[in-house]
Amino acid sequence: MITNSIRILRGLQHPSGLFSASALDVNTGYNKAWIRDCIYEALGLEAVKSWNEVRKAFHALLDVLKKHEYKIDYAIKEKPQHAYQYIHARYHPKTYNEFFEEWGNKQNDAIGALLFKISDLELKGAKILRDESDRRILQKLVKYLESIEYWHDKDNGMWEENEEIHASSVGACVAGLKKAAKLVEVNPEIVKKGEETLKKLLPRESETKEADLALLSLIYPYNIVDEKTKMQILKNVEGQLVRERGVIRYLGDQYYNKGFGEAEWTMGLAWLAIIYKQLNIPHKHAFYMRKCVKAANEKGELPELYYAGTDIHNENSPLGWAQSLFLVMMED
Repeated sequence: MITNSIRILRGLQHPSGLFSASALDVNTGYNKAWIRDCIYEALGLEAVKSWNEVRKAFHALLDVLKKHEYKIDYAIKEKPQHAYQYIHARYHPKTYNEFFEEWGNKQNDAIGALLFKISDLELKGAKILRDESDRRILQKLVKYLESIEYWHDKDNGMWEENEEIHASSVGACVAGLKKAAKLVEVNPEIVKKGEETLKKLLPRESETKEADLALLSLIYPYNIVDEKTKMQILKNVEGQLVRERGVIRYLGDQYYNKGFGEAEWTMGLAWLAIIYKQLNIPHKHAFYMRKCVKAANEKGELPELYYAGTDIHNENSPLGWAQSLFLVMMED
């Protein structure tokens, strides 16, 4: 499965460097490139030290932002009032054009994730910033988060749904700003404001959601919550969301629900395994690792999700994000 996952991820990466979220020929729209999915898909290739592909992905994401830099400039100058004025969440993997249809594209977590991972890789010596224009974009992302006032900006979050203040979005931005502060100028006040919001929200994800799969991001990759909060998030996720073939995103999730109950996301199992490995709790790491391997289909692919309580998965298979977390889970 390790070799297969590497092959799958490389197959989802376009010559441009961007990744499709799923197979290039799916009819669900998952052949498009999401900022967030590209970042999470690159984690698996980083785990197996495929540095050329990792660099290519982040260079492409920087080039996407350069193409739409006028939009970032406008948002820095004046706080956006409408969703279309925000940095868009997904692009054509060849042309870097936005997809214009209106859906939950206010996704502050994706920008926080990008800021975090570019800075993280640069600080590790991976040479992501090629020149001053790349550094300029990094600085503008900081200014953008300040302008949108991310700490109390209602966004669509990781699941692209109803607008709320999401702990996972605020946390991504806090993590990104803290890392970026080692490379560019960051006003410490905007980090503090984000941390204050997290203190009020956590361990909840939002006003309407207590346990949410998205909260795992605050433990991995961001590692920005204390031990007590970490364990509470894990307790809530495991107690309420873990199922046989995956982890539901939150109670009452309607996406691919089909009236049977909430869909089971395979990547959640790998995510939990990664976290327990980092926490040095080997029996829990092994438990979720086994569950994750078992969730693969007959082709050895990890699909996006299984319909509740069944062995039938949706058409988004393989899901690049899931295959990537599988590789991180298996990392020595």
